[in-house]
Amino acid sequence: MSTLTDPPKESFRLSMLLNDTRYRSMTFQVIAAIVLALALFYIYTNLVANLQAAGLNISFSFLGNAAGYDINQTLIDYTSQSSNLRAAAVGILNTLLVAVLACVTATVFGVVAGVLRLSDNWLVSKLMAAYVEIFRNIPVLIWIIIIFTIMTAVMPSPRDFRGDDPASSMLLDLFAFTNRGVYVPGPFFTRGIGGADGSGFNWLIVIATLVGSFLATRRVTARANKIQEEAGQRPKTLWLNLAIWLAPVALVCFIMGLSWDIPALKGFNFQGGLKVGGPLIALWFALSIYTGAFIAENVRAGIQAVSKGQTEAAEALGIRPRRVMSLVVLPQALRVIIPPLISQYLNITKNSSLAIAVGYADITATLGGITLNQTGRAIECVLLLMLFYLVISLVISTVMNVYNNSMKLKER
Repeated sequence: MSTLTDPPKESFRLSMLLNDTRYRSMTFQVIAAIVLALALFYIYTNLVANLQAAGLNISFSFLGNAAGYDINQTLIDYTSQSSNLRAAAVGILNTLLVAVLACVTATVFGVVAGVLRLSDNWLVSKLMAAYVEIFRNIPVLIWIIIIFTIMTAVMPSPRDFRGDDPASSMLLDLFAFTNRGVYVPGPFFTRGIGGADGSGFNWLIVIATLVGSFLATRRVTARANKIQEEAGQRPKTLWLNLAIWLAPVALVCFIMGLSWDIPALKGFNFQGGLKVGGPLIALWFALSIYTGAFIAENVRAGIQAVSKGQTEAAEALGIRPRRVMSLVVLPQALRVIIPPLISQYLNITKNSSLAIAVGYADITATLGGITLNQTGRAIECVLLLMLFYLVISLVISTVMNVYNNSMKLKER
C-alpha cells in the first residue's frame, strides 16, 4: 500500500522573479520604484548644482522678514510691518474663505438648476438650459471681470449716501451697498473669555456650540430612523432639531453679551461693521455661477440615472409629488452626483487663484505675487504654493470620499 506525500518544495531561483507569476508583479514594482527614485535624485542634484552655479540657495528665512505691504481684506490682525509668514497666512485664510463660500453657493445653484432643468414647465426648463450652456462655456476669468466691472460702475460710491436720494440710502439703516463693497453689521461680544473686543475664545465657544448642536441633531435623526424601521412610523423631529440648533447658540450669545456694530458714514467712507469687499463678492459670485452650471449637469445626470420605477413606487405609496424628489430621488441620485462633485469643489479651490485679476489678496496674490517679487525667492514661494494647493485638495478629496463611501449602497 503506497502513501501519498507532498511534493518537495522547489528551491528559489532568480529566474523565478520574471517567470513565476507569484513574484513577477513585485519585481516590476520594485524596478519602477528604483527608476522613480533615481529620477528624483537626478532632478534634485541637478537643481542643487544649478543653484550653486548661480550663487543661490534654498532658504525660507525670508518668511520672518517684514512684509512691507498692506492687504485690503484680512481675517486676522495684519499690518505692513507683519512678517511675510503672516501675510501668507492672511492669503491662505482669504483663499479658504472664498473657496468655502463658493462651494456652498455653487452647490445651491447647481442643485436648483439641475432639478428645474427636468421640470415639466417648458419655460423653466429652457431657462435653466440656457443658464447652463451660457455660463459653463465662457471662461470664469471673464465672468470675474464682468461682475467686478458692473459692481464698480453701477453701485453708488460712499459719498452718494450723503444725499436724500432713496436709491442711495442704507437698507433698513443697517446695510450699505457701494462700489467699494457691502457694509453689514458686525457682531462682537461685551462679555466672555475674550473680553469686549470679541477676540480670544469667544468665537471658539460659539463654534464648539454649533458643532455640539450638529452632533445632537444627527443623534435625534438617527433615533427617528431607528423608530421608523422598527415601528413603521417616523416621529416628527423638525421643531426639536430647530430648538437644538437655536437654543444653545442663543444662550451662549446672551451670556457673552452679543452686540452689533452698525456701519455709519464718517468722512469719505463707512466706518464700523463688517466690509465685504467688491473683489471678494465678484470672485465669490463668479465662481458660484460658473461652477454651479457644471454641478447642475451632474445633478441632472444623477436624477436621470434613478429608475422611473422609484418615482412611480413613491407615488403609489401616497407620497406627495413635491416630496418624492427630496425623499426618494435625490438620496439615490447622490451616489452618481458626489464623485464628479468632488472635482468641481477642487476646481473652485484652484480657480480662486484668479483673484489677482480683481485685486483680491489670496495666497497666490500675497505669497506667489508680492512676496515673491519683493524677496526674489521664486523657488521657495512656488514650492509653498504647490504644497498649499496640494494639501487643501487632498483634504477636500478625503472628506468628500468619506462622505461618498457613506452614501454607497450597503449590501447584505
